[in-house]
Amino acid sequence: MMMRQYTALPCRSLRPRTSVYSPCQVMRRQVAFDDAAVDVMTDFRQVTAFTVDPEVSADAAARVMRRRNVHLLLVVNVENHILGIITSNDLLGPKPLTCLNTRGIAREEVLVRDIMTAEGELEVIAMDDVMHAQVGHVVATLKTTGRRHSVVVDEDASGRQTLRGLFAASQIAQQLGEPIETIELATNFAEISAALKD
Repeated sequence: MMMRQYTALPCRSLRPRTSVYSPCQVMRRQVAFDDAAVDVMTDFRQVTAFTVDPEVSADAAARVMRRRNVHLLLVVNVENHILGIITSNDLLGPKPLTCLNTRGIAREEVLVRDIMTAEGELEVIAMDDVMHAQVGHVVATLKTTGRRHSVVVDEDASGRQTLRGLFAASQIAQQLGEPIETIELATNFAEISAALKD
């Protein structure tokens, strides 16, 4: 079969101050504590997960968060395997200072891998449990763990996990129409020590 002749489309120069379209964010509906937990979950089958390389500077990660208007980035390697997470609390809390003091480096030398919460320290919620849970269960989980985010995974028959989604206290509070108070817990001795010195 012969391909017919096509004419090239006209090209022009990109003008200064050109921006990029952002996908339309669907306004999430208001929820109550008794509503299904999936109503407040960011589902990565429907929404793009924002990721960052572990070798990126902490300052660059902060800029990505501001630009994307998010408080958490997934830290991934080149195979797209989860190495950990980094949150705005990690960037603004004692972790960068602890890193500066212990390693004797400049602020701009602090990398994501230095202050992220590594995969081995992450606790996850199974999607099977989420499917039978209500918003109140998620809020209770966030309060009990003292975290602003909880990660949700799917698990196949062999036990292999795939990151499925995320619960964020800020989003749930917005959908509930009331604040959710959690206390971000220091997860290791270095963080506790740094917090006590402040």
